[in-house]
Amino acid sequence: MTETAAPETRFAVPGRIAVSNRAAAVWQTATLTEIRRETPHASTFRFAVPGWGGHLPGQHLMLRLRAEDGYVAQRHYSIASHPDDAGHVELTLDHVEGGEVSGWFHTIARLGDEVEVRGPLSGFFAWPGDRPALLLGAGSGVVPLMSMLRQHRARGLSVPLRLVVSARSPEELIYAREYGAETTAVFTRSAPEGVPVGRMAAAHVAPLLAEQPDGGWEAYVCGSNGFAEHASRLLVNAGQPVDRIRIERFG
Repeated sequence: MTETAAPETRFAVPGRIAVSNRAAAVWQTATLTEIRRETPHASTFRFAVPGWGGHLPGQHLMLRLRAEDGYVAQRHYSIASHPDDAGHVELTLDHVEGGEVSGWFHTIARLGDEVEVRGPLSGFFAWPGDRPALLLGAGSGVVPLMSMLRQHRARGLSVPLRLVVSARSPEELIYAREYGAETTAVFTRSAPEGVPVGRMAAAHVAPLLAEQPDGGWEAYVCGSNGFAEHASRLLVNAGQPVDRIRIERFG
């Protein structure tokens, strides 16, 4: 059998970022107001950003930290909050071993600390909420997809939305408390009794594509390099048009 090639992936990288509006070019002060533990290795950080102009689900921002000695560190992070959360932005960060920015957030940051943010950035991975969305994510790749799910719920959107999310175990499933009937969770290392262990497979994707909603699915894939290639191939092999797959990857 000839295997259908996975679509060429496209994602936002430094130097190829599309700024959605003029405000995105301006650095703004963000004050840390809440920290929520999601898993043993990931937490959500909520910021008050009085001048935040809003975003579309799937967009990201650039965050800047300044040390007392003048050292500056910048990172791109997907936005987890939904667009109607006026004046606030939420980021969910994995504690990356050796990561200077994620390490600072997980070990040093305290409520009231200030950082700088610039955005929203990149419109390629954004979901405007006007077409059916099929979301595939793994690990922290679920973060921009959660922004889409939250908007879908907050606005009571009628277009179908389905999420298939992969995690190593139930303990490592980010946002575990928020998922509902629209979500299928896949566990690769350990799972609750009666739930099979393994990678995301055709059995998780093909049934969704077999029942196409009006207008068809717009597919969004986010995760590591390996996951992005694997998930996009599952979609193509199940019949999803290549030009209707949007991919954002990391690592």
